[in-house]
Amino acid sequence: MNYDLSWMLDSALEVPEARHAILVSADGLLMARSNEVGKDHADTIAAAMSGMQSLSRTVADFCDGPSTRMLWRQTLVEFDGGWVFLISAGEGAYLAVSASPEVDMAEITFRMQQLVGQLGKALTSPPRENADAK
Repeated sequence: MNYDLSWMLDSALEVPEARHAILVSADGLLMARSNEVGKDHADTIAAAMSGMQSLSRTVADFCDGPSTRMLWRQTLVEFDGGWVFLISAGEGAYLAVSASPEVDMAEITFRMQQLVGQLGKALTSPPRENADAK
C-alpha cells in the first residue's frame, strides 16, 4: 500500500504556529511528510522519532514503578525555539508535529488526535477500484 498522505498531514499545520508534520513507521521509516519538509530531512527525523518513542516507552516505569504496566501515549520535547509532539497514529505508526513556542498546545494536540482518526481510516481502507478499468 503506497498512499500519498502528505495532504492529510498539512491539515495539522492549519493550527497557528504549527510548522512541520511527518508520519513514521515503528521501525523508523518515513511514511509521509508535510510539504514544507525536505525528503532527506524527513527521513532523518523519522528515524529519530522512532528512537524517541522507543526511549519514552522504556522509561514509563519511572512514572509509577516497574510493577505497573504503563502505556505510552505521547512524547513532548521542548526546545528554545519550539516543541515537538509525538503520538501514536495507529498500529505501528507515529505522528510527529513541530511547532513554535507560541503554539496553543491544547489545539495542536486536539488537531493531531483528529488527524490520527483520519489517518487510521486511510491506512486501513482498501484502494478504490475503477469500474471503467475492467
